[in-house]
Amino acid sequence: MTLNDVWFALFILIIAGYLLLDGFDMGVGILLLPLARTDVERRTFLNSIGPVWDGNEVWLILGAGVLFAVFPLAYASLFSGMYSAFMLVLFVLILRTVALEFRSKETSPRWRSTWDAVFGLASLGLALALGIAFGNVVSGLPVDANGNFSSGLTGLLTPFALLVGVTTAAMFSVQGGIYLLLKTEGELYDRIARTVPRLMVVFFVLNTVVVIAMVMFHQEITERYTTDIWPVIFPAAALAALGGAWLFVRRGEAFKAFLCSSATIGLLLISGGIGLYPNLIVSTLDPAYSLTVYNAASAENTLEVALIIALIGIPFVLLYTAGVYYIFRGKTVVDHHGY
Repeated sequence: MTLNDVWFALFILIIAGYLLLDGFDMGVGILLLPLARTDVERRTFLNSIGPVWDGNEVWLILGAGVLFAVFPLAYASLFSGMYSAFMLVLFVLILRTVALEFRSKETSPRWRSTWDAVFGLASLGLALALGIAFGNVVSGLPVDANGNFSSGLTGLLTPFALLVGVTTAAMFSVQGGIYLLLKTEGELYDRIARTVPRLMVVFFVLNTVVVIAMVMFHQEITERYTTDIWPVIFPAAALAALGGAWLFVRRGEAFKAFLCSSATIGLLLISGGIGLYPNLIVSTLDPAYSLTVYNAASAENTLEVALIIALIGIPFVLLYTAGVYYIFRGKTVVDHHGY
């Protein structure tokens, strides 16, 4: 195993960490408007993620930093070719932050409802955008011999990518709903507990449709995913984990359900990474133009130094994350003013 392989595996794990953590943030936002009926309930939703949401996004920054330092050619190709899409992602990230910060600055119901709607729609938009981006990476991009491609926002909205985007939003809704079971109680808890199993069914159906679409309309993807047994084992394990999450939700064991839901997300991402390996960006023009963990990587000494820094820094990020979640464990309670 080379340093390139190690960094590919580490990059997948970092992105998985982001999806597990910020995924429930987005899920809480997606469920905010449909499930929270009063101002106090909406504040409960927001307070449940208030102490942790910004720390969760550290993993996104870490993933982008790894891509920039370790696989700079892939970074340059993605961020230049999908510039408009990444600007949209940045826009909805800013909207989510502004909505959380501004929401309680005024007591006016209209003011609060407006920012609640902004946060909910921005969370849904971010989930869709991430899913669409992943769908395009999985299906391939028109990368030329120089590693360049150019695609406007509409060019990325293929049927397959949109399907993956909707599936991603459903997946994060499940993750967010289970997280809310850990943080709520009473009537609100009961309402969420009735909704989460239904969301799991929706996610399962959509994920199944994604697999069918890959088999029927993207034979080149299917070939990449059927050359080894591992891309089959990991999705099967993800399905088992989703079944475990459903069972634990029905039993009222929210923490175990959250672990299983997190395992589902992580296993699906790992299976996607295994299916792509050794490619980072698959070229639809010519497979020889694809950017891989070898031809898109930095020099050997850069990979060595970056790995040393990562081995020192990542444990601190993990320690900080674990500490924050431990300190703010338990149910979320707000007063009747909704603060």
